[in-house]
Amino acid sequence: MSEQVVFYDIPSKPPTKGWSYNPWKVRMVLNMKGIDYKTEWVEYPDLTPTLKGFGLPPNDPNDPGYFTDYTSPAIRYADGTYAMDSWTIVQELEKQYPTPSLHLDDPIVAKLREIPIMSPIRSHLIPKVPRKLLNKVSADYFYITREERFGKPLDEVERGATEEQWEQVKPIAKEIGDLLREKDGPFFLGETISYADVIFVTILKFLERLDESIFKKYVALDSAFPKVYEASQKYLVKED
Repeated sequence: MSEQVVFYDIPSKPPTKGWSYNPWKVRMVLNMKGIDYKTEWVEYPDLTPTLKGFGLPPNDPNDPGYFTDYTSPAIRYADGTYAMDSWTIVQELEKQYPTPSLHLDDPIVAKLREIPIMSPIRSHLIPKVPRKLLNKVSADYFYITREERFGKPLDEVERGATEEQWEQVKPIAKEIGDLLREKDGPFFLGETISYADVIFVTILKFLERLDESIFKKYVALDSAFPKVYEASQKYLVKED
C-alpha cells in the first residue's frame, strides 16, 4: 500500500521552514518531481533516537564526509521504507520517479559534487547558524558539536573570518559561473535543469536564509548566479 512520502528535516526558528542545504537538496528534488510529501521536523538532538528508531543503520564512519552517525535529511518513501543521506535519497527518488530526469549521470553533476563551493568562507557562515536559524535545543547541540569539529568555540571561529577568505572564494565562483555559461544557461545544461543545479541553488538558498548581506555578496560574484537562482524559484516555493 502506497503511503505519503515523509521528509525529515531540521526546523528553523518560527516561522518554521527548511534552511540547511543538504536537506534542501532532497526537498528541491521532491518539489521538482511533484512528489506529494509532508515534512516532519526533528531537532538536532532528536535525530539519533528518531532515525535509529526507524531501523536505519548509522552513517559509515569510513566515508570521506562522515561527521556523525545520524544526520538529516532522512525520508520515508511511499513504500514505507526509510533512508538517510541526500545523495542516497536522491538516487532512489530518481529510480522511483524517473521524470523529470535529474541527469544524475551527466559529468557536470560529479563535477559540482567535488567543487568546494563555500569552503573558504565557512567561518563567515557556520557561527551564524545557531544564532540566526535554530531553536534553542538545536542551537545548544550545534554549539557543542561544532566546537568539537572545529577544535574551538564558534565565537572564536567567527573572529577568524576575514575578507581574504572572500578573495579565496572568487576563483571557485568563476569556475562555477564559467560552467553555467558553457551551454548558455540559465542552468548547467542550458535550458534543462539537473541535479547539478540543485547542488548549487540549495547553497544559495541556505545563504539567503542565513544572512541576506552574505547572500547578496555571493550572488554578486558572477552574473550567472542570480539567473540560475531566479530560474529555480518555482522549485523552492514549498519550504515546509
